[in-house]
Amino acid sequence: MSLSQHSRSELADFLRTRRHHIDPGAAGLRATGRRRTTGLRREEVSLLSGVSLTWYTWLEQGRDINPSQQVMDALARTLHMSAAEHEYVLCLTGHVTGRVLDHDSVTIPAHGQRLLEALGTSPAYAITHNWSIIAWNDAYEDFYPHVASTPAPDRNLLWLVFTDPYVRELLADWETDSRRFLTEFRAEAGSRVHEPPFASVVQRLKDVSAEFSLGWASHDVEQFTSTERRFEHPRAGSLLLEHHQLSLSDCPDLHLVVYTAAPGTDTAEKLASLGR
Repeated sequence: MSLSQHSRSELADFLRTRRHHIDPGAAGLRATGRRRTTGLRREEVSLLSGVSLTWYTWLEQGRDINPSQQVMDALARTLHMSAAEHEYVLCLTGHVTGRVLDHDSVTIPAHGQRLLEALGTSPAYAITHNWSIIAWNDAYEDFYPHVASTPAPDRNLLWLVFTDPYVRELLADWETDSRRFLTEFRAEAGSRVHEPPFASVVQRLKDVSAEFSLGWASHDVEQFTSTERRFEHPRAGSLLLEHHQLSLSDCPDLHLVVYTAAPGTDTAEKLASLGR
C-alpha cells in the first residue's frame, strides 16, 4: 500500500532532523575535515545502515516509495532512535497501524465517570486520542476550575497547555512540561497527525503560539511515562503530583489521566483542602 503524501513528508522531515542530531564521533566515524553542517551526511547514514544512498535520499525527499520494516529498523539503529521514535517511523511507514477513530462520537461510559469520581481528591480527567477532554471529576475541577467554563472546541489538553495563562502559571516548569506534552502528543498521533482531529489542533496552535511552532518543527517524539510533576496552585500552593495515564479495556479510545499526591509530601492534605 502506497504511503500518503502527508506521511512521506512527515517521514522526510523526521529523518532529516534525526540525522542532524547525530554526532559523527558517537556513530563511530573519524573526523575527515571540516563539516559544513552538523550531524551525519546522507552517505554516512547509507554506509552505517546498509541502505542504498539513492533509497535513503528518496526517503528524505518524500518520494513515493514504500520502505520495508527492515530498512526502517536499520535506520532507527543508525540514527539512535528511542523506542518512541522507532515506533513513530514504523507507524508513518504503515508497519504499525493506528485505528481510525471517530473522535466526535467518543464519550465516556457511565462506569468510567464513576471511576473518575471514586478517585476522591485525586484530580482526574478523560481524554480522546487527540487529547480532547471529555470528562473529569470534582477534584480536577477544584484543581483547574477553567475546565468547566472552557468551550468544548477549546477543551483540548495541548491547546490549554499552550494558550491558557492559568495553566502556564500552574505548571511550575512550564517550558519543560509543555515541550514534553507536545512530544507525547506527536507520538500519540503518529501517522494520523494529518487527519482532521489532530491537524486542526496543530494548525490552531501554530497560528497562536511561537513556542509551539518551534517545538513542533523539532519533530521530537516521546512516549508517555508516569512521572512526578510540580504545580504551583493559586489556592493550595506548591503541589508535587505523580502523573499517570490509564485506559479502560472496554473503551480503548479513551485515556484516563490521574494525578496522585507524591509520597512524603503534604500534597494529599492540600488537595483535600481544595474540595473544602
